[in-house]
Amino acid sequence: MAAFISSQKTDYGVPHALTCRALGVSQFWYYKWRDRAPTARQQRRADLDAVIEARFIASGGTYGSPRITRDLHEAGWRVSENTVARRMATLGLAGRAAKRRRSLTRQGKRPAATDLVRRTFTAVAPDVLWCGDVTEIVTDEGKLYLATVEDLFSRRLLGYAMSEHHDAALTIASLQMAAVTRGGTVDGVIFHTDRGSEYSAARFQDACRRWGVVQSMGRVGCALDNAAAESFNSTLKVEYAHRHHFATRAEARLKIATWIADFYNTRRRHSAADGLPPIVYERQIMTARTATKARSQEAIAA
Repeated sequence: MAAFISSQKTDYGVPHALTCRALGVSQFWYYKWRDRAPTARQQRRADLDAVIEARFIASGGTYGSPRITRDLHEAGWRVSENTVARRMATLGLAGRAAKRRRSLTRQGKRPAATDLVRRTFTAVAPDVLWCGDVTEIVTDEGKLYLATVEDLFSRRLLGYAMSEHHDAALTIASLQMAAVTRGGTVDGVIFHTDRGSEYSAARFQDACRRWGVVQSMGRVGCALDNAAAESFNSTLKVEYAHRHHFATRAEARLKIATWIADFYNTRRRHSAADGLPPIVYERQIMTARTATKARSQEAIAA
């Protein structure tokens, strides 16, 4: 009733008085209700809404309730994922759904490598299993192709390269960046891709041999055989590329590289990395393992 009276707004509050008399409500009671301080519960909800909206904006408008909830827990809030989901719905905050991707895979003429992964996209340590793919970015100058190399231990993007040409030189450049990122010591790592001609080309196979990388390939026309790499492509498109307009290829190169380095690898939470950003996850796990190893050595020495 009080909310209804409050909605009847005109100058000098005259309609409020008339409405109060019509409803048999005391004007004193109404103004006391209108001017009251918010309760502790109302204030907490307002504060929560403000933090949820700030976190959503900081994610580029991409985080859903699970990741927002993790952010809140890290900031000291005690709130359930269901509550966050309800508040986001009330505030009209929601990430965008993925669009179906058209495959770029064109099988090469050379024999394909054996599938060593068989849809098991996990690794027990860094540089055990990588995956990669090529996707396209639309610009006003034409298509820009992006080749990636992702570590399936932390989902960190180790290497990437962009070009207006969809060829082996592009995938070689992304592989070299990944190897350099890891300090050049990548002998024995498995690199899983589709059977595209960029990965089956003799030049790319030679590059793999130089770095000691073992190739693995999924089946033709089966996106699920390289689902982890497809997932990254979808994340890039839905959370960034589809939300921006690129006038030139140079602009797209710069902005996508910045998104990868300054957001995806360092700040974006990933469900496969225990809800942490890839680089943070790597550091935490490796620090914990180093400490455990040191304690074990001390115990043996004692």
